[in-house]
Amino acid sequence: MKKLMKIFVALICSLGLVSVAYSAQPEENKPQKKKQAPTAQHAPQPTTGHVTGAGAGPKKTSMGAYEGKKGQTSVGASQGQKGKKGQTPMEAYQGQKGKKGQTPKEASQVQTGKAAKGGKVTGPGKAGEAATATTTGKTAAAGTAKAGKPLKAQKFNLPKQPNTAKAPPVKFQPNKHIEGSQNWQGQQYTVFRNYKSEWHDQNWWHSHHSNIVFVFGAPYYWNAGYWFPAWGYNPNAYYAWDGPIYGYNHLPPDQVIANAQAALQQQGYYQGEVDGLLGPLTRDAIANYQRDHGLYTTSTIDQPTLRSLGMA
Repeated sequence: MKKLMKIFVALICSLGLVSVAYSAQPEENKPQKKKQAPTAQHAPQPTTGHVTGAGAGPKKTSMGAYEGKKGQTSVGASQGQKGKKGQTPMEAYQGQKGKKGQTPKEASQVQTGKAAKGGKVTGPGKAGEAATATTTGKTAAAGTAKAGKPLKAQKFNLPKQPNTAKAPPVKFQPNKHIEGSQNWQGQQYTVFRNYKSEWHDQNWWHSHHSNIVFVFGAPYYWNAGYWFPAWGYNPNAYYAWDGPIYGYNHLPPDQVIANAQAALQQQGYYQGEVDGLLGPLTRDAIANYQRDHGLYTTSTIDQPTLRSLGMA
């Protein structure tokens, strides 16, 4: 019996020792119950858009998404990444330029200064404007050149003697035709196609033409709505140009030229003096105007040009 009691006491002591040893075991070595995984985790909402100071984490957008990370909101994507797959057109416009998927409006806003194919830039200050001038001669031949604002005819006080330094005299060339006139189609240009220089004395001119005027001492005869130089009437007569000049508003040739010079001045084509001379500077101004407005480049005063200027 005593033997059994000793065994019982030994067992109780052993259990006590085990209990003390278990209590002294570190916390991390004790078995723990498995925690249930959360169904969803939400990123904390930041109070401000930026985290400052040492050890700050990645910068967050106002929508709580990290820049450059997968799963961004549309706002975060447009701010953090450029040109990524799945962007909306607005995001592509903000992040990338000239990329596929832009709308025409976005492309026009992003890429400026590029002229369309076939366009021409006319010069500084003009809208990167591509010019769409009508093919030279088609408008003139059809007689559909747009007329400018009507200009009232003026009478200018012109010098009595020509400035031959600015407008040197031309020489008579028998049966001279106007260069390029064979290509000017339409009834309005018939007078240019048919013109040829003729030399006759005063009697001949008076017998064939009743209306003759003198400009800078040189005679001009009237025919088919135009003024022409009467070569030979006065052998020493001065002419700045050999060819027809349209008879605008019953004015003599020098006043017609002066009115055209004034109109071209207003539009910035002519920078010279209003002198009533159809010299090189005036002819160049007329030619530039005609090219810009889809007219035949006659370099002289014709009906389509004056009508385009609003004069006829």
